[in-house]
Amino acid sequence: MNVNIVKYDGKKAQSVNAFLIRKISALNNLKLSEVEKNFVAKQLKNDKKIITLNRYNSVIFLIVIDKKNDANEENELARKSADKLISLLNDFKIKEITVSSPGEKAELSLAFAEGLALAGYQFLKYFKDGAERSNSLQTVFVDHKDVSKLQCEELNIVTEATNAARTLVNEPLSYLTATALGNEIKKLGKQAGFKVEVLNKKRIEALKMGGLLAVNKGSIDPPTFTILEWKPAKSKNKKPFVFVGKGVVFDTGGLSLKPTKGSMDLMKSDMAGAAAVAGSIYAIAKAKLPVHVIGLVPATDNRPDGNAYVPGDVVKMMSGLNIEVLNTDAEGRMLLGDALHYAKKYNPELVIDLATLTGAAVAAIGKYGIVSMGTANEKQMSKLAESGNRVFERLAPMPFWDDYAELLKSDIADMKNIGGPNAGAITAGKFLERFTDYPWIHLDIAGPSFAEQRDSYRGTGGTGVGVRLLFDFIKNS
Repeated sequence: MNVNIVKYDGKKAQSVNAFLIRKISALNNLKLSEVEKNFVAKQLKNDKKIITLNRYNSVIFLIVIDKKNDANEENELARKSADKLISLLNDFKIKEITVSSPGEKAELSLAFAEGLALAGYQFLKYFKDGAERSNSLQTVFVDHKDVSKLQCEELNIVTEATNAARTLVNEPLSYLTATALGNEIKKLGKQAGFKVEVLNKKRIEALKMGGLLAVNKGSIDPPTFTILEWKPAKSKNKKPFVFVGKGVVFDTGGLSLKPTKGSMDLMKSDMAGAAAVAGSIYAIAKAKLPVHVIGLVPATDNRPDGNAYVPGDVVKMMSGLNIEVLNTDAEGRMLLGDALHYAKKYNPELVIDLATLTGAAVAAIGKYGIVSMGTANEKQMSKLAESGNRVFERLAPMPFWDDYAELLKSDIADMKNIGGPNAGAITAGKFLERFTDYPWIHLDIAGPSFAEQRDSYRGTGGTGVGVRLLFDFIKNS
């Protein structure tokens, strides 16, 4: 169930309200009794960030948002505060709440509402008592003179799309095979109004996508290659933006079986890039943004069956490049190489790929951002970084010097699929670069794509990272 965000029209008094405040002077804007004011003052002195006033026939939550020099950081604090409120709302069995920020900018109330909608997400499909576990909150009213109905509708779309991506990531392989992933994207296309075409194995073979087919050799399930397209009648871009998402629905590592404890447990999330592409195009189409966008999702699982590709194999990619495979667990770049080459047919304005590609990216920056690199110009890179700061899916640019390509040289083929123990996230990017001839940005989302423990409003499990980022980027392009 998605939490619905609505512009408050003032026609009906609300019994549950959340007021976002900075300091005690903000209480002058509220109709509090002297007893309540004294109680709140004591709570503020004790540095309480959420203060509850239970009036029996109504409830007031005062949410303290600390002042920051950066507006993006303040909005992120609002989202995180919203997450902390969710459990209190459940305690009171609250279904509706009105959010306002007296004397503050509209963005603060919108960020808080967004946080509530994202924090309220649950994946309950496989619980027998799922209905009993469900959060109580259903509707958030935003009460601010500068908030429009359109802004609330758009926020609904983006949070719904993010949650759809989360669900795809949370689904296990027992349900979400490559074929099922294609079918789920078809459903999203019908709901939002964008085109979806799923290429089967025969068509993939006809296209000579050797990387995707090599990874799929160890699987009993066929691969798919899904093409998503949103092309409005009056799109403002002559050349499309193309998003490419890694769709490895489960990764064992293949014959280079993942060796470390726990390293395979969460590998249903190795298609988080694909989920981000599907979710972002869903949001773009449903919001009817006037921008032509295409999504490409190569998908398979990576298993060590008897016919699996092996270290030492040479694989001919769709581009014609021959790849010496030295590690079958470096499989994502094999799929993406074919998809990035396929993207050339669109003569794109910009290509952005998203992939849970390397442990090196996690080691470098953890869950706190997205490792980025590529060949796009400074303006394109800057615009994406600005979007990342706004939605707080921040980019961490890596050096992309040609020196790193030296590490991929092979003695028997055009290129190796790994570059050695150093700079693994960058050499993975350098591998992908060989399949591009257009402006391109690579986003390694391995760190923030899946949360083993609750990560504020991003929840537990799939976070949907990338959806809000790409939507904001396209909206502001």
